[in-house]
Amino acid sequence: MKIALIGYGKMGHAIERHALERGHEIVCRVDADNIDDIGSEAFRSADVAIEFTMPSAAFDNCLRAMDAGVPIVSGTTGWSDSLGKVREACERGGGTLMWSSNFSIGVNLFMSLNRYLTRLMKPFPQYRPSMHEVHHIHKLDHPSGTAITLAQGIIADDPAITDWTEEPSDNPSQLVISHERRGEVPGIHSITWNSAVDSITITHDAKSRDGFALGAVMAGEWLAGKKGFHTIDEFINDLISIAENER
Repeated sequence: MKIALIGYGKMGHAIERHALERGHEIVCRVDADNIDDIGSEAFRSADVAIEFTMPSAAFDNCLRAMDAGVPIVSGTTGWSDSLGKVREACERGGGTLMWSSNFSIGVNLFMSLNRYLTRLMKPFPQYRPSMHEVHHIHKLDHPSGTAITLAQGIIADDPAITDWTEEPSDNPSQLVISHERRGEVPGIHSITWNSAVDSITITHDAKSRDGFALGAVMAGEWLAGKKGFHTIDEFINDLISIAENER
């Protein structure tokens, strides 16, 4: 498979390494200093583009990649307010796009566990959830896109939780999300259900960027040849179905 990279920082290099290890070819590398290469002949030859850049650039990057006719996997966070517009453009113009706040297979299994635990806790209102996320000092947005997705999962499955906040709150209908930025931490997300007598905590602790990079490459393999707007859940569910059928 031919892959174009949009963003060639630490994540871009990690994605490149995993792509090459899986037998793929990198046909174009786009970064801030050659952004106009999106749409070049080399870029257009790609089967899929993988985009990890900045929140301020992701919207235009996705539109330009779709205009070039290249399916795009985007893992940039901090711009989810514009996703609806990108989805409309994708579907209106016959483009192909998958966006996720996190492409790590482990994180997405953690998200499924989060929703399952939320459903288990519904009959027990004495437990109330909170969340804490830790990332490296270079991460600009907070809470993380992954934390927001986890929060949305809790809100969707627990009618007693109506929204999330970063401010301290005693309101039982609000999920409090705290954040911390230190060192080079790739990402830690912990969700605690606390009661007066005990607490239950689930945690995902990324050891490196490799999980995000490998998941993005695998998502690109899945997305190539498809049309329309797709979600990480479709991709993960396909993997699970394939594994179950092979048993």
